[in-house]
Amino acid sequence: MKTRRGFRTRLVATYLGLIAGTVIMLGAGAYLFVSSSLRGQLVEDAVGQTSFNLAVLATEWLDDDPTAAEYEASPLADALGLRGAADVYVDFGDGDPFLSKPVLLTTPALVSDDLRAIVADGNVGTEWVAVDGVPFVVTAGRRPPSGPDFYFFYPAADIENGLERLQQALFAGGLVLLLVGAITGNWAARQVLRPVRQASEAALEMAQGDLTVRLDAVSRDEFGAWAEAFNRMAGSLEDTIGRLEAARIRERRFVADVSHELRTPLTALVNEAALVKSHLEDRPGDGSRIAELLVNDVARIRRLVDDLLEISRLDAGAQETRPERMDLREFLAAVIADRLPAARLLGGREGMPVDLDRRRLERILGNLLDNARVHAAGREVEVSAEREPSAIVVVVADRGPGVDPTDIDRLFERFAVGDRARSRSGTGLGLAIAHQHALQMGGSLRAENRPGGGLTFELRLPL
Repeated sequence: MKTRRGFRTRLVATYLGLIAGTVIMLGAGAYLFVSSSLRGQLVEDAVGQTSFNLAVLATEWLDDDPTAAEYEASPLADALGLRGAADVYVDFGDGDPFLSKPVLLTTPALVSDDLRAIVADGNVGTEWVAVDGVPFVVTAGRRPPSGPDFYFFYPAADIENGLERLQQALFAGGLVLLLVGAITGNWAARQVLRPVRQASEAALEMAQGDLTVRLDAVSRDEFGAWAEAFNRMAGSLEDTIGRLEAARIRERRFVADVSHELRTPLTALVNEAALVKSHLEDRPGDGSRIAELLVNDVARIRRLVDDLLEISRLDAGAQETRPERMDLREFLAAVIADRLPAARLLGGREGMPVDLDRRRLERILGNLLDNARVHAAGREVEVSAEREPSAIVVVVADRGPGVDPTDIDRLFERFAVGDRARSRSGTGLGLAIAHQHALQMGGSLRAENRPGGGLTFELRLPL
């Protein structure tokens, strides 16, 4: 789930990034185009008007060497104002300029040296300036042939205000587009990833054991082909698992039936072997030895059949877990005394009351002690128990030869052959039965090699 949400987030983020990039490029392009057009048109109009003012109006209405007083008395100032120049600064070269507003007194400082140089060369120049924070386009030129120099201030506040509103509108529109993009992108991502989500949920259901789950292959695109392939895989897997399950059931039924059918003749053999055993002393030499081997083999076959029957019942789930109150330490002492008296029970003598299935626990511990008796004969075997907040832990440790580390995980397999240093005189099912009992009690049974030699079995059961 987290992975899918993360991918959806990245997909939406990529979508929004594309929208944001498009908005920025289009907005910036639109702003630059509009601002360039408006400002360029204003400058073009101002330059054309200035050229007309200098070549026609100023030439006709001013003398060859006018003064500021003569300019002010002439109708030229009013005529220039009517033609769009809001403010005028006229430099007569005698230190007494004409200015339409007092603030224009600083005009030589407002404009650049480059503009004044252009005027001095007899050309018309332009420049953008701000007077008390108000933007103007300044066009300047010299009345031919010798002056005076005119500086016309054309207001640009309307254009700049319009461009500022355009900028705000573009920014607001970009935010709206991003919001709409986030909503539509999230919706689109959900639609695109819906087949992925359905496949993920179907795979999870399959992992939980439902092999009948299938995807709806309604589209003819890549997702439809994917759904069809998934359904074919699921169908093939269901068929394979079904065949394996049927084979496993047949195998278990066969083992159970064979074990059951063997019990009757085997019981007779056991009884007959008991009679033979009671007369072993009456048989001479080799006959006594052969009879002893026969008795031992019959006993081993009986144990094997009993183990096969028990593991068949475990596979069928026919044995219920029935917890009952017991003192765990007393119980361990009793099992040790019955199965392996040479083993030592570690820990104190205080009681450890628990609620566990006595029969299953006895079977587990008995098989572990039998394993230690067979594979660590004559060597140290220790049993310990510890109570945790939510579980009890019983450990059976021996000092036998141990097993190869690569075979540790196979110890609890049925008829598994471990390290040859540990003999195979048992049925090969004892540890598998103990492990199955532990699992059906909701616990675990694991083994590991002991430092210094031997094996340690740890049984952990929930309380």
